Amino acid sequence: MTSTQARHTRRAVLQSAVDAGSRCATADPDLFFRADDEGLAAWRARRTEAISLCTGCPVRAACEELALRDGDGRPDADEMVRAGLTGRELAAGRAAHAERLAAAVDADRDTEGRQLDTLTTRLHTEAGTNPDSNRNGGVRSMAARTAAQNDRLIALAAQIRQIRTDRRARAGWGVAA
Repeated sequence: MTSTQARHTRRAVLQSAVDAGSRCATADPDLFFRADDEGLAAWRARRTEAISLCTGCPVRAACEELALRDGDGRPDADEMVRAGLTGRELAAGRAAHAERLAAAVDADRDTEGRQLDTLTTRLHTEAGTNPDSNRNGGVRSMAARTAAQNDRLIALAAQIRQIRTDRRARAGWGVAA
C-alpha cells in the first residue's frame, strides 16, 4: 500500500492491513517504546533497531497513517517509534497534515457510512439468495418464501434510501435528492 492509498483508506482497512502484514507482529512491543528509566544511549540503539525493522515493512504506509490519525508521538519527547518514524517526526507530520487528518478521522467516525455499506452488502446478499433453495413444502411454501424475501429486500432498500436522503439533505442537496 502506498502512502497515497493509505491516506484515502478508512481506518478499519488500514488496521486490517497492519494486523495481517506487519513485520513487527512477532517483535517485542517494548522495542518501540522508551522505558521511563532508560538511558539515552540504550534507547538510541533500540530506536535504531525498531526503525530498521520498519524500513522494509510492506504495510509501513498504513501504519504511519494510523499513527498520524491516532495522534501518536509528541514534539517534546523522544519516546517511541511507529512506522519507522520517531515520536517527534510523527508530531511534525501531524502538524503538517492537520486538516487532512481531521477530515480522515471524521470519515473514520462516519458510523452512518459504515451502516450504509453494511445494508448495501446485506441487500446484495439477500437479492442473490434463491428463496426456492428449500424445495420442501410445495408451491404455497415457495410463494411464502419468495414473498418474505421480497419484503426483506424492500425493507433493506428503504433503509438505504432513507440514509442516503438524510445525508444528501444535510449536505445541502435539499429537495433535489
